[in-house]
Amino acid sequence: MDCDRGGSLDGAPGGALEGVLDAVGPRLRALRRERGITLARLAATTGISESTLSRLESGRRRATLELLLPLARTYDVPLDDLVGAPRTGDPRIHPEPIRRFGMIFVPLSRRPGGIHAFKMIVPARPQPLEPVPQTHEGHEWLYVLSGRLRLVLGERDLTLPPGEAAEFDTSLPHWLGSADGGAVELLILFGPHGARAHVHADPRRP
Repeated sequence: MDCDRGGSLDGAPGGALEGVLDAVGPRLRALRRERGITLARLAATTGISESTLSRLESGRRRATLELLLPLARTYDVPLDDLVGAPRTGDPRIHPEPIRRFGMIFVPLSRRPGGIHAFKMIVPARPQPLEPVPQTHEGHEWLYVLSGRLRLVLGERDLTLPPGEAAEFDTSLPHWLGSADGGAVELLILFGPHGARAHVHADPRRP
């Protein structure tokens, strides 16, 4: 999954949404101080600059998926703890959607390390977006649930209909979007470099 998309939570009323976002910074500052970690040490561990961490904690920088994931891994806490999602005491997941660059990501896993699962929604728009390929460390597997997904991967420009899957190293320039302007829904597994998701094909199929 391209982790360089968007910046706000979606699916909550305006006032509640702003309240959730405003609470992330103080929660991060409190957690860092509780662990006795300096901004310099946190920056070295997460790869996020001290200035970005400082602005995030003070509320001058919006929390995004690419910022929260390395922080969750460093603190070894579920992503839900950083955004303040309520705990229910049962095994069901109550995800908070995250909107990034016009795309919606619904986290389906809570562990701070290893492979992360998301449902990704590309909303319909009058004109499809122009690809802007990105690169980052990791490995990605995706499965198209509905709509027609356009996957630009290096020099290849592919269209995936529902039921098709793809797997690739995210160090290759890549971009995901709608092939025809219609809405697209897909499942994504994103893992650190070297982690791969294997799909076992039906041996009866060529």
